[in-house]
Amino acid sequence: MTPSSPPPLSSAVFICISFLALMISPSAALTCSSQKFTENQVYSNCLDLPYLSSYLHFSYNSSNTTLSIAFIATPSKSGGWIAWAINPKATGMAGSQSLVGYKNSTTGSAQVHTFDISSYSSIVAKDLSFEVWDKTAESRSDGSLAIFAKIKVPADLAASGKINQVWQLGPSVGTDGRLVPHAYVGDNLQSKGTLDLKSGQSSTSSGGDDRLKKKNIHGILNAVSWGILFPLGAMIARYIRTFESADPAWFYLHAFCQVSAYAIGVAGWGTGLKLGSESPGITYSTHRNIGIALFVLATVQIFALFIRPKKDHKYRFYWKVYHHSFGYAILVLGIINVFKGINILKPEDKWKTAYMIVIIALGGISLLLEAITWVVVLKRKSRKSTKPYDGYINGQS
Repeated sequence: MTPSSPPPLSSAVFICISFLALMISPSAALTCSSQKFTENQVYSNCLDLPYLSSYLHFSYNSSNTTLSIAFIATPSKSGGWIAWAINPKATGMAGSQSLVGYKNSTTGSAQVHTFDISSYSSIVAKDLSFEVWDKTAESRSDGSLAIFAKIKVPADLAASGKINQVWQLGPSVGTDGRLVPHAYVGDNLQSKGTLDLKSGQSSTSSGGDDRLKKKNIHGILNAVSWGILFPLGAMIARYIRTFESADPAWFYLHAFCQVSAYAIGVAGWGTGLKLGSESPGITYSTHRNIGIALFVLATVQIFALFIRPKKDHKYRFYWKVYHHSFGYAILVLGIINVFKGINILKPEDKWKTAYMIVIIALGGISLLLEAITWVVVLKRKSRKSTKPYDGYINGQS
């Protein structure tokens, strides 16, 4: 091959593949590998954590079970805080021993403090259950903060070579040093996992995914029940019964819708109770209280099916007042609580839009049927008022 001739195709392909391999190699892909520190600290491992745009650098000395860490993240708001923690007993934030970094509101310098998070409602600044030293923090030019520390890994965790890690971002710090709680949605609920001290790898806990799945199930069950089936059942009772040919079919359709809605609603209510018991520090008071009220009202309403007096019974009027008032209360509270649940869960906008379209469609159909119902009723009354005289009044000729 002469110097001026082009290289063989196989050589060109090999060069391109080699270049691409270098471009996408793990060391090149990791953002943490390009991060530097003002004191030029060097760590044997670094990880791009999968949530909250956070990074962990660490070295582990198995001979004296010392873990050196540098945690980098950007607070969710200016003046906020970042945290990295070890949970000796569980996988979540509750029970974790945390290092929290934030800027001093007076001096503007970064500082780090230790917090014992015994529960979501008890976040106390105090010494941790294991030894920690060389705690420092620094502000970085990109607005992020870095926490540095050396940790004496507890014996049982050192023996297993794995620790449960949790990391978090918060919006602000009170003047008394209390941390303003972080958001309880999306990535904030999934920022936890297992750190293998020996291999330097991290696996993300599935707990956040499981919890999100439970929330989605809770939301779907309640939206279908209180937000769709109950209104549909009320529409059947209100409008279909107007047509004499639909009697008694309308009643069975109405009962089927309401009983099905109640069964699905109770299942959704149960998942809500389960979620609440698993999150003692997370309370959505209004959503919870409306949910309890709906369960009570719907349970009482179901009994209307079994104590329904005959049409000519003297108590029929009072039964109708109770049945209608409870039904409309469930209708209004159910739709309100579905929207409150959507605002809590914060799904993609398309889901909220879809539910709004369903409610608007049901509302539009109701208006149309309301007009038709009045036309039918007025015509029926008109026919009765113009009925020809048959020659008898009160049974006499």
